[in-house]
Amino acid sequence: MLRPQDTASRERKTLNGLWDFRLDATGAGRREGWHAAPLTAAQAMPVPASYNDVLVGTTGRDHVGDAWYQTTVRVPRGWAGQRVSLRFDSATHAAVVWVGDAEVARHEGGYTPFEADVTDLVSPGDEVRVTVVVNNELTFQTIPPGIVHDTPQGRRQQYFHDFFNFAGLHRSVWLYATPTTYVDDVVVVTDLQGTTGVVAYDVTVAGAAEHAVRVTLRDADGRTVTTADGPSGELTVPDVHRWEPGAGYLYDAEVELLDASGTSFDSYHQSVGVRTVEVRGTQFLINGEPFYFQGFGKHEDTAVRGKGHDDAFLVHDFELLDWVGANSFRTAHYPYAEEVYDYADRKGIVVIDEVAAVGQNMGLAGGIFGGQSYTTFSPETVNDVSQAAHRQAIRELITRDKNHPSVVLWSIANEPESDTDAARAYFEPLFALTRELDPTRPVGFVNVMLAPHGKCQVSELGDVLMLNRYYGWYVNTGDLVAAEAAWLAELQQWATDGKPIIITEYGADTVAGVHSVTPQPWSEEYQVEYLDMNHRVFDAVDAVVGEQVWNFADFATSSTSVFRVDGNKKGVFTRDRRPKAAAHVLRRRWTSKP
Repeated sequence: MLRPQDTASRERKTLNGLWDFRLDATGAGRREGWHAAPLTAAQAMPVPASYNDVLVGTTGRDHVGDAWYQTTVRVPRGWAGQRVSLRFDSATHAAVVWVGDAEVARHEGGYTPFEADVTDLVSPGDEVRVTVVVNNELTFQTIPPGIVHDTPQGRRQQYFHDFFNFAGLHRSVWLYATPTTYVDDVVVVTDLQGTTGVVAYDVTVAGAAEHAVRVTLRDADGRTVTTADGPSGELTVPDVHRWEPGAGYLYDAEVELLDASGTSFDSYHQSVGVRTVEVRGTQFLINGEPFYFQGFGKHEDTAVRGKGHDDAFLVHDFELLDWVGANSFRTAHYPYAEEVYDYADRKGIVVIDEVAAVGQNMGLAGGIFGGQSYTTFSPETVNDVSQAAHRQAIRELITRDKNHPSVVLWSIANEPESDTDAARAYFEPLFALTRELDPTRPVGFVNVMLAPHGKCQVSELGDVLMLNRYYGWYVNTGDLVAAEAAWLAELQQWATDGKPIIITEYGADTVAGVHSVTPQPWSEEYQVEYLDMNHRVFDAVDAVVGEQVWNFADFATSSTSVFRVDGNKKGVFTRDRRPKAAAHVLRRRWTSKP
């Protein structure tokens, strides 16, 4: 599924803006057919945005169930004779879509796109009504999981991830047109042979018209480098300008469909960064050179917008990444908006791309977060249906992000239970699927302290080891001397596995402006001492090839837990992006590293 583009043969129209909106906790709208008429008792709701914090009060913030969106759009009259599609970049967590009175799409999974061919339901030049019902309920069979409880006070959502369960239309909605025979997918895989770059491509075409395929590769200045004919082949680039961390050079591959006379009737542009990724022993190599990850776990999280994508925050966050000396981040704990990956491609920022499988660990949920204890893997909890949803989430992640040079590693789960036979049986086929879908990138998962070295049964399946550890915070709290000794001992054990180790989370909650002469937890001074301790440990173990602080910025969490005070405060920046003292410490370290 290619993203909508404006090209010589294609046109797109955004449906972003104010939609009519109505909460529906009882599910009356589906029974009564709200899609079949203008939405009554509605209020305005911006798209993209999470509805939870746009609305005032607990009704919207704690809503469980359906939320209805509706708008009207005029189809451009110039689209006559074209294929017309309606695309949602995401709908969290599940959605049903109607155009007029006709249902056109259903989708589960809150962070990947879906679309429908609506050609037969629209008339160019006329208006059409678009309605979508978005449901935010999580169960043990969804990715991520959760439980909805029926209480005397109403339905309550319990979830097992430590960030707020924002919901709604978080990303752009598009109406777009293509020819009726069109480029349906493009896959590019790059290689380096000395100073020569190789771009292997594969084009999928949909539609019945006779056609030929031509691919033209142009450099960043628009000059033609090479061309090739046929739906698959290779483009050779002498004296290639590599895509590198910190230098995101991009070529443009224009894919054209030609009619019998050689005239182009469809055109699609795919950006191409020529680079290689490889794991060799304990090294993580980009373009054959050792790469050290320095950066953050992040969240799509801002005040009022929630998880709604915002270009201003996108650019500002990348400016802060550059200022602090970061070269990478992990999309914790779900795929981000596609605009983020496009910008990472341009800026040369390296991305660990993570599927939304977070919370599959009842030992963690029932322990640290104080929830009711369940068995993680069982016929009643995370089961075969859950695994099928997980498979689909991996497929959609790779289908969407496969061509981004910034993406160098797939993460198929964050902190799942991984020390049981059931966990091994659940995850082994998921690793195999990921490698089948994309044999060009390493794959891993993020290990939590409950499955230490020697007990984890899943870590051997990965190409890299990704560890989340909080010595000095959740354990050895306030005792950094003991924390350093324990952390170094465990990390040296993991190093015996002979794989690259990326520390994907380490951090300490810190309230901006809280200071202490003697570093104490929650103070800015303690966060600084905590980071310094961790860095000494990392520098002592050669197998460590990366450090990603948890978190880039403070973020919202469940409002019903006493475990968090106004959200998670482990950010190096505040939620509104003001630096804590730790940001300056990281900047000194990261800008001085070769």
